[in-house]
Amino acid sequence: MQFPNLEMDLVAMERHPPALFGSSFVFSAANTLTRFWNVGGAGDQIAAQRVKTACEANAAALRVGVQQMALFPPRTLQFRTSDSRKQETTKKSRLRKMSADTKIAELLTELHQLIKHTQEERSRSEHNLLNIHKTHERMQTENKTSPYYRTKLRGLYITAKADAEAECGILRRALDKIAEIKSLLEERRIAAKMAGVYSDSDPPRKTMRRGVLMTLLQQSAMTLPLWIGKPGESPPPLCGATPASGDYVAKQGDKVAARVKAVDGDEQWILAEVVSYNHAANKYEVDDIDEEGKERHTLSRRRIIPLPQWKANPETDPEALFGKDQLVLALYPQTTCFYRALIHAPPHRPQDDYSVLFEDTSYADGYSPPLNVAQRYVVACKENKKK
Repeated sequence: MQFPNLEMDLVAMERHPPALFGSSFVFSAANTLTRFWNVGGAGDQIAAQRVKTACEANAAALRVGVQQMALFPPRTLQFRTSDSRKQETTKKSRLRKMSADTKIAELLTELHQLIKHTQEERSRSEHNLLNIHKTHERMQTENKTSPYYRTKLRGLYITAKADAEAECGILRRALDKIAEIKSLLEERRIAAKMAGVYSDSDPPRKTMRRGVLMTLLQQSAMTLPLWIGKPGESPPPLCGATPASGDYVAKQGDKVAARVKAVDGDEQWILAEVVSYNHAANKYEVDDIDEEGKERHTLSRRRIIPLPQWKANPETDPEALFGKDQLVLALYPQTTCFYRALIHAPPHRPQDDYSVLFEDTSYADGYSPPLNVAQRYVVACKENKKK
């Protein structure tokens, strides 16, 4: 059995630096488990499907992250300080950036090796799968199942199962590498943001264009990793609709729904980014994600709702999703504000969005037509009464 897409990726990567490829080769390698579906039991099929689905859902993450590095490089440091301090700060920033770039390159190389290892495992197990196929053919031809064939097939299936588990392990390690790379990219983004903060006497930063912001929010939703657990393992907190634990504290850079006072005095839920958390006061400092109205807010914990950190798989963990007619807060499309809505239909596949009905008094029934909102931007509503 041949896998031309993966083989072409591997040949190309031998000739070029792996950093140029993002994670397309992981996406190709995800199909490696499909060949075990006809030789394993139901449990093996489910395990293979879970890992394969996770690979398909997460493969774009690294590619988009690398694209963002090219399209949205960290802002150049701008401080109205002495030349020596400016040079020192710039030098430190460059060193941090070089360190992150070096680590990312190392991780991409390791990812490359893992995928090559997957191909080696696949090639090694081809002979065993071929034997299973030929044994079944001989049994059909002879129209009998002798003790010899039963013993032989039992041994072949045990080996095939071990091979499938080995490939699952390699693909899981590949997913871990992708998560590490995404984490490094996020750390670098936060460092660049903190280094680019101006003092009161400095001119304001150039704000991000609205269309660019909406694109980044959409990419963030698309590349949210899919939770892939072992058989029988429950989804963790912040997976889909699963709430955070009671003592959870969002980290710097995490995206949250924050309840703030608007200019007109009304309160609204906005998409914000955590700057810090004061344990003594039990309060967060958050920045409005919308740079057109850039503001920093100090809010109590009850005014903060952490966003999901993993997508829930409807095919394996439907209990981790909001159900039909459940009241939620959802990010209205092309805005940075959350509004009350009812779940019209939950996702049916890992790549699907929620279909929601936003509360809207301009419609006769009080709700808008169904609109799609990604899992990333749907959270539980703390208010039960309809306004």
